[in-house]
Amino acid sequence: MLRTGLTLFVVLAACGVSALAQEPSANEAQQVQANMNQLMRGVLYPAANVVFFAQADDPGTVKPIPGNDPAMATDPLTSTYGGWQAIENAAMALAESANLLLIPGRACSNGVPAPMKDPDWSKFVREVRSAGMNAYKAAQTRNQDKMIEISEELSTACAGCHLKWRNRRTPADRCK
Repeated sequence: MLRTGLTLFVVLAACGVSALAQEPSANEAQQVQANMNQLMRGVLYPAANVVFFAQADDPGTVKPIPGNDPAMATDPLTSTYGGWQAIENAAMALAESANLLLIPGRACSNGVPAPMKDPDWSKFVREVRSAGMNAYKAAQTRNQDKMIEISEELSTACAGCHLKWRNRRTPADRCK
């Protein structure tokens, strides 16, 4: 019995040391996996749409779809963390996503590097972060009027980059 317990301890200890050795360090460089279009379509655009939902509809009245498991819902508003909590979470996702917009090496969908050295880039990123945090605070009040107010700020924050770099006649001219 003692030998089995000791063997189990040694195996578990070795697994723990092995798992710790594989964790990334705080100094490890961040890596870019997605281009700007993929990041926008996968993170910022869906999160912004969830926040914008609260302009027209009360998130507190959203119910899970009958017969669907909320834990498996693909719509954040009808998921286990739906309703106003979905609005809060989406707002925080927008604020945190600002960090992703600052990782060096990010490129636009046409392969052109994101214009991170342009002073407007950091200004617009700060505006997205601020709008996300303000949307989070507004969502915590559960007040649709406040969500309507903050939606203009969020829309304007997104429009800064879009007007300067995204809205071009041809996608090949984006980020130029």
